[in-house]
Amino acid sequence: MRVDIVSIFPEYFAPLELSLIGRARARGTLQLDVHDLRTWTHDVHRTVDDTPYGGGPGMVMRPEPWGQALDALVPADGPAPRLLVPTPTGAPFTQALAHELAAEPHLLFACGRYEGIDQRVLDHAAERMPVTEVSLGDYVLFGGEVAVLVIMEAVTRLLPGVLGNAGSLDEESHAHGLLEAPVYTKPPLWRGHEVPAVLRSGDHGRIARWRRDESLRRTAGRRPDMLAAMPAETFDKHDLAALQGTGFPQSSQGMAE
Repeated sequence: MRVDIVSIFPEYFAPLELSLIGRARARGTLQLDVHDLRTWTHDVHRTVDDTPYGGGPGMVMRPEPWGQALDALVPADGPAPRLLVPTPTGAPFTQALAHELAAEPHLLFACGRYEGIDQRVLDHAAERMPVTEVSLGDYVLFGGEVAVLVIMEAVTRLLPGVLGNAGSLDEESHAHGLLEAPVYTKPPLWRGHEVPAVLRSGDHGRIARWRRDESLRRTAGRRPDMLAAMPAETFDKHDLAALQGTGFPQSSQGMAE
């Protein structure tokens, strides 16, 4: 996968040299380049922003440097990248979207600042490439850099060969619409807290059932919206029994109405 990131703070992305992302880059699984937007400015002050039309507080990022940046980074021939623009007005970033992005050969991130990027940049870009405006959540950050770091972590770990144990992807939170069950390691007793006996039993069937039950209960308590979004046929009688007493509403047909 090829990834280009454009920002006025390229130093923000030093962490992408570390850990598994750094190893993916070293192995060539991930080709990642960070670009300073001010490279495409031409005045002495390297200006990237101006006051908004219509008045109001803050500044808006000018279209000229962004247009030239995209011109330079979008191949003249061959497939265009998918442009990702982190913004509070974007669609929610989810694990499903992370999987979708991990299948793309080329991602291009545009990190906005201030009040955002002039809308004409995105409108023009949409004539040349797929554009996705994406939000991490219902809050506002200083700029898109933090969001890009999060998205890069979520996407890169899905690339083949990045995780040492690919089975981890199948058991983690959100993999099947549920939160992951609690996890434990040695020692079996720590400060009066004991690892559940079932996890030390060696009975893989019982362990799988325990993990499923705990996953259901945890999701019901913390993210009932995730359960409500799942089809009723997803849940068997054992699942419904595990959810008894959680307060999660159930219908005679299965899950929440």
